[in-house]
Amino acid sequence: MDISMTTTAFDLDGYRVVKNLGVVRGITVRSRSIFGTIGATLETLVGGNITLFTELCEKTRAEAFAMMVTHAEEAGANAVIGIRYDATEVMGGVNEVLCYGTAVVVERVSP
Repeated sequence: MDISMTTTAFDLDGYRVVKNLGVVRGITVRSRSIFGTIGATLETLVGGNITLFTELCEKTRAEAFAMMVTHAEEAGANAVIGIRYDATEVMGGVNEVLCYGTAVVVERVSP
């Protein structure tokens, strides 16, 4: 699936939904390593962006997104609309990131 066919909106400009395939999701659970935690703690002393956590969060969200797209493709979708993210702390230092949306089949609207 072309990533341009994914959106947080509920429609895609120039396309119409011809089939709704239901909710699709990607979920990943991550923990911080002891080395990452120590490095991030040192970064907090200086202030500003905690790059170790930023990179971990970005990697986790990207993984959940990719899993959602794969789930949509397996369902036969060529687009995903209404994409959202959710995160939950499962236990201390362990977080779940969920990416979900509605898998759809769309076709181009002729001008």
